Amino acid sequence: MTEPIRLLHFSDVHIGMENYGRTDPSTGISSRVMDFLRSLNTIIEFAEQNEADLAIFSGDAFKSSSPNPTYQREFARRIKRLAKVCPVVLLVGNHDIPAMAQKASSIEIFHTLAVDNVIVGRADEIHRIETRRGPAQVATVPYPVRQRLLSSISTAGMSLGHVDALLSEQVDELIRNLANRVDDTIPAVLAAHLTVQGARLGSERGIMLGRDVSVLLSTLADPIWDYVALGHIHYHQDMNFGQYPPVVYSGSIERVDFGEEGDAKGFVWAELARGKTTFQFIELEARPFITIRVDVRKHRDPTKAVLKEIAKHDVTGAVVRVIITTTPENDPHIRQKDIEAALGNAGFVAAIQRDIDYPVRARLGVERPEELSPLELLDLYLVKKGTASDRIELLKEYAERIMEEETSPGC
Repeated sequence: MTEPIRLLHFSDVHIGMENYGRTDPSTGISSRVMDFLRSLNTIIEFAEQNEADLAIFSGDAFKSSSPNPTYQREFARRIKRLAKVCPVVLLVGNHDIPAMAQKASSIEIFHTLAVDNVIVGRADEIHRIETRRGPAQVATVPYPVRQRLLSSISTAGMSLGHVDALLSEQVDELIRNLANRVDDTIPAVLAAHLTVQGARLGSERGIMLGRDVSVLLSTLADPIWDYVALGHIHYHQDMNFGQYPPVVYSGSIERVDFGEEGDAKGFVWAELARGKTTFQFIELEARPFITIRVDVRKHRDPTKAVLKEIAKHDVTGAVVRVIITTTPENDPHIRQKDIEAALGNAGFVAAIQRDIDYPVRARLGVERPEELSPLELLDLYLVKKGTASDRIELLKEYAERIMEEETSPGC
């Protein structure tokens, strides 16, 4: 009997995320970037120790499509090392795509130089790959670029919702076309960088470039595939809930911000076999993010209350923020230096935020208006102004269109 193919699946490396970091004097690189590189090192060491047969990276190598040369070098070093273990498929994600369609993606260089044992998934196609435990086929679906997918379709006058639905249909069709070309005698993997409808979203929503497109689970959960290796969403999850085939987001390898504070980070190790693939999530020791919330509105000594709450948490090496709910009267009595001293063992203090409870909050009818999105704030404002519901929806659609134009990479 043929042994299962040992498949390593990881995604969303985002090298270049420097939030909550300081320059490491020994390397000249941000300490947060070093966190991501260390996690990537751990993944590669796992592949070496467990004799991986095939590695699939499901997109988003860097924070942006124009990474600095140092980050390119560090990523390339690690991919070259991984490629000595097994064939590596690098999928193009949305952060790898340049603003101008004529420019190369941030990982195009691997294809241009024909780096040995590295395949760049830059188009919708099927790659037959020979591994030490037999052949496999990997269908690659890079991040759906609307200009390319809708190039032959006029969208003039269409609503944003109509355009999104049309784009989803195009992606569904191309994935089904790939499924029709699969050789059903050897293990088949679909690698895609996109959003599946119903996925639990992480902070990727906050760092997406332009509008996103979502794909139906039924399109991906075709039993012709033995494993679906997804990237783009930072939260690890099996979208098919234990049914066959596994439709898996490996998740990102490090926390990007506090939106991912409670999320486990890691990669997937699968045993790929025709009709009977199994997988497990391998958790990485990502840097912890800790939010400490304390309400001192009724405390005579607000600083003492804050220090008592900090003492309940192990902040050693963590990225920490402290959110203090206070009153205008209590705020002057909060001693900032004492709080900073109590956080001396933290890896990075992101914020010591004073959330002052002004009467205006009661009038707005929300506890934390600063945590609402721009569209949510607009909706709240219009409701308070007594604007008709149909008018609100129209204004929100125009506002969303303006925000899209401001943030879209033009691809």
